[in-house]
Amino acid sequence: MCALFFSALLPYLVRSITHPGTSQEPTSLNVLIGNVAAVVLAVWIRHSVETFPGVRASALNLPVVTASHGLIVAGIMLLRLPYDRMTLLGGYLLHLLWSYIAYFVAQRGTRLRFAIVPYGRSPGLGAIDAVDWQVLRSPDLDEVVGCNAIVADFGADLPNEWEAFLADAALAGRIVFQVKQLEESLTGRVELEHISENSFGSLVPARGYFHLKGLMDLLFALAVLPFYLVVALFVAVAIRFEGPGGVFFRQQRIGHAGRPIEVLKFRTMKPLPVHVVDTERHSAITAVDDDRITRVGGFLRRTRIDELPQIWNVLKGEMSWIGPRPEAEVLSVWYTGEIPFYRYRHVVKPGISGWAQVNQGHVAAVDDVHRKLQYDFYYIKYFSPWLDVLIVFRTIKTMFTGFGSR
Repeated sequence: MCALFFSALLPYLVRSITHPGTSQEPTSLNVLIGNVAAVVLAVWIRHSVETFPGVRASALNLPVVTASHGLIVAGIMLLRLPYDRMTLLGGYLLHLLWSYIAYFVAQRGTRLRFAIVPYGRSPGLGAIDAVDWQVLRSPDLDEVVGCNAIVADFGADLPNEWEAFLADAALAGRIVFQVKQLEESLTGRVELEHISENSFGSLVPARGYFHLKGLMDLLFALAVLPFYLVVALFVAVAIRFEGPGGVFFRQQRIGHAGRPIEVLKFRTMKPLPVHVVDTERHSAITAVDDDRITRVGGFLRRTRIDELPQIWNVLKGEMSWIGPRPEAEVLSVWYTGEIPFYRYRHVVKPGISGWAQVNQGHVAAVDDVHRKLQYDFYYIKYFSPWLDVLIVFRTIKTMFTGFGSR
């Protein structure tokens, strides 16, 4: 309600005072309706993406408010409705200001606290620092005072008094979480255990959104293609100016349904001597501070600009903007032999950016790849437009911070 007042009503009242007699004109009314719609849209987007783990409320303020007002402005311009620029701009700036005020006043100090039933896998949740944990000493509802919810391992062999405690907690209106679902919600990873588990059935993505996303990928690729060509020209000149070697790096990788694809990137490493042919696994892995990376290549990797040529893979329908990263063929063969169920990550199209990239960054060791696969399975299990929107927001942040680059 405060956002509606600051972003919509206040700019409308100011314009009505500074321009007497304009309060009922289409220009003023369109801006009022547009700013109201932008606030409602921002609330909807925020509540849709905040359900995913690793989301900081303050990090959503700028992208959510900007995206919502940008969509409304685009709609007004497409419909050729009369509007006042200053009132629209004032609504956007006041909405953004209020979103940060609300965060610092009401949300900054908020931290969830969960009570743990000390059986099965539940005590292991204490290693997750996203919330505060309180291990219950006895099955007494008085112990959960001040806790937001209770978490228990329903598959564990609970004593009768603890089962009665959980039933009483539910009857008292307390929220009781199953440990596995809560762990997924807090970490953004799906634990890989047994291929026969029912949870794997839910890893088949929604086919409707799968095909709609493919169409959206194509349209967006066509829209940004002219801008990409301009960027590619400057990058190509910088790469050639720095030293010998081609502008692009081509590599065979594994795509959707396990089919091999050729992925393009801007070259970021020194070219191998002509007489050297290296197809070993270590050559496909980039180490920290790898001395093969050029000066221009380091910048391209930190900003993720080196991945932009994969727009051609998107145009060919081989890749998506968002999805699990396509792995080099030699690494994929190795990982398949080392990690159970690795090939299941190919159930969706690979992406230029993905859930694992914005949470974990570049990996090489088998243990890290196992965790990366857990992020990939989380993305597939919760495959949705809102998760893609969140990844887009966090990818933009990653491009500016260089998180996880090698």
